[in-house]
Amino acid sequence: MKGLIGGIGLTHLTVYNQRPAPDGQHSGCAHVHAITDEAYFVISGKGAVELHDLEHGFRSVPLSPGSYVQFAPGTLHRAVNGGNLVVLGIMGNAGLAERGDARIWFGPEADADPALYQELWTLPARKGLDGALERRDRSVSAYMKLIDLWNSDRPAYRKALADFVDLHARTMAPMRERLQNVVQEGPASWLQVALARIDGLPSLIAAPQAERVGAQADPKWGMCGVLRPLDVPAQV
Repeated sequence: MKGLIGGIGLTHLTVYNQRPAPDGQHSGCAHVHAITDEAYFVISGKGAVELHDLEHGFRSVPLSPGSYVQFAPGTLHRAVNGGNLVVLGIMGNAGLAERGDARIWFGPEADADPALYQELWTLPARKGLDGALERRDRSVSAYMKLIDLWNSDRPAYRKALADFVDLHARTMAPMRERLQNVVQEGPASWLQVALARIDGLPSLIAAPQAERVGAQADPKWGMCGVLRPLDVPAQV
């Protein structure tokens, strides 16, 4: 089997706090996943996660040490740092959210122009932390217009959100085979081993094994903040 227990993905996340976004808050980019569930477990600090979906609309969920919030794919979300917010990001599907299953909210103009969207998406790769904050600012500037729609025109808000979620799903569709392979090698293989262990009772068929997994030393400039994935197992 590959990866962490159950085929999950774990990431140590410090939500961006270097400078405020255009709405005056320290935050990450608003973004969505098509097939991957995600959760935040708060390690330290305080803040909120802002959620949008077609059934419930917009809500802001407070975060404090020990808080746990999970949300399904199709939920637009943004992490807000209210003071030194550090969370453990927990992702289904072996962490597919960090392997392409994500689309950042840059507004309808970028969604209609793949070249512009790609230019904005790749800012961190080209400019490091400055690029990550620039990308965040472009996302938040567009996101503020979505919040305005929530406050002033709910039908227009729901249409904008539905169009965005649908676009990401259509963008992911050509990647089916690669996504299926990741799930088969991760969560599905863990499931098969668990079922075999149950079927084999009272015999024990698990090989004694222990691994330590540490966070990557080199940070990544993610959508929400500074990421240090926990994905390098070592036998202990």
